[in-house]
Amino acid sequence: MRADLERWAEALAVEWEHGANAGDFVAERVRTLALAGDQAGFARWLDIATRIDQLLDAGTMEH
Repeated sequence: MRADLERWAEALAVEWEHGANAGDFVAERVRTLALAGDQAGFARWLDIATRIDQLLDAGTMEH
């Protein structure tokens, strides 16, 4: 699967699992990975956060 499609799948899975708290969950993951110096993990979760924001903007997720 292409990385782009994986990120969309991950964003949808996070939304499914965490619902209205998805943004908080992702923000904590991004923060934790940044503090740990995990640049690849940080970048991955930042991409997921971007897709969750796009889903919110499109009105497909609960606010």
